[in-house]
Amino acid sequence: QVRLVESGGGLVQAGGSLRLSCTASGRTRSSYLMGWFSQAPGEERTFVSAISWSGTKTYYTNSVKGRFTISRDNANNTVYFQMNSLKPEDTAVYYCGALRVSTDYVVGPFAPDYWGQGTQVTVSS
Repeated sequence: QVRLVESGGGLVQAGGSLRLSCTASGRTRSSYLMGWFSQAPGEERTFVSAISWSGTKTYYTNSVKGRFTISRDNANNTVYFQMNSLKPEDTAVYYCGALRVSTDYVVGPFAPDYWGQGTQVTVSS
């Protein structure tokens, strides 16, 4: 199947930046809608952003629009999440997810077929 591994999380001061990476291995020849999700302690996992297989279409939730940028490099089987102007409320474990698709499209909240293990993002005030 597909294995997803996130990296790039850490502790950052409010207003700072982080870049998360999600690298896929395994059955990566198919097309995948990729997304980033966040989960704060005691809360449900929540959709944040998505990117189409081609990388030409993106979707952002309003809370991160204009601050975060999702991108992908299919040659390296990697999705990135550039997180700028971080706020304390962004603090959460961030997970990448992959959904196998037949066409190139982007959508908001979706249910991935595969999940990464998560990477902690902590924003101090």
